Amino acid sequence: MNQDERRFDFHGLGLALKQAREEKGWTQAYVAELVGKTDRTIMNIENKGQRPSFNLFFKLVTLFDISVDQFFYTEGQRGENSCRKHIDVLLSSMNEKELVVMEATAEGLKKARETEVQEVWLFCVSSMYWWKQSKHGLLH
Repeated sequence: MNQDERRFDFHGLGLALKQAREEKGWTQAYVAELVGKTDRTIMNIENKGQRPSFNLFFKLVTLFDISVDQFFYTEGQRGENSCRKHIDVLLSSMNEKELVVMEATAEGLKKARETEVQEVWLFCVSSMYWWKQSKHGLLH
């Protein structure tokens, strides 16, 4: 039987947990109480990259709504949808006012892209027009 013997580096998970915990204004002791562990365990996961049990890993990523793809897959393995997944996670944590700003930003980007495409199209059409005119000697 072929066993996968990769060792995962949990420092990234620790940093993500710490950031999420601090954003909520929670202490390590409070998180420890929520998941049934000691604050020392939470501190070691956050600061030393200590590997949690699967059950604790699941509780923590669920508690803080952290996407685990980044910890198991390399950039190439995650594919192009990883950016969309990350944006989804970020959007899920936003309030209604922040979502309105994000919606307006996305609409602005879409409009800018459409304008850019129209400008390129007009440039190409006018270039072809002038090229045809010069080819047939219609320009002076």
